[in-house]
Amino acid sequence: MVSDLLRQGLRGRGRRLTPQRQKVLGVFEQLGEGRHLSAEQVHQHLLQEQERVSLATVYRSLRLLSSMGLLQELEIKDGGRRFELAGDTHRDHHHLVCVRCGRTEEFESEAVLQAGARAASENGFKMLECVFSVRALCPSCAALAGSPADPALEPD
Repeated sequence: MVSDLLRQGLRGRGRRLTPQRQKVLGVFEQLGEGRHLSAEQVHQHLLQEQERVSLATVYRSLRLLSSMGLLQELEIKDGGRRFELAGDTHRDHHHLVCVRCGRTEEFESEAVLQAGARAASENGFKMLECVFSVRALCPSCAALAGSPADPALEPD
């Protein structure tokens, strides 16, 4: 089903459905919604499956699949990016992102959705989606947290 969407979307853009693009999307389909992967993690997963896809190809495929709405991109403050399978049932959700290890967990909050809708309305905007990220330390990294002078703990 998603492969059909991918094929149609690519044809509409004058591009082909390459085996590499299918493999990249296949990683997310195999893992299911709610998994947040960096390009490097996708590449490692493909290597473990004995697939021969370069890291550069993974990056290009992720950008293309995101622009087509098949993947959702989450930008992390340190310049990193995570990708997840996009889906209508999983649209308005939020993320807890560990500033040390990059672990990403999802959460849902009606209060955040309402605040986003209210802010959009008050400023004349039409809300399309609501995505909120919380920078934090995961339990493992919090347990390892040393001194307050740790740069990861400094406020912005």
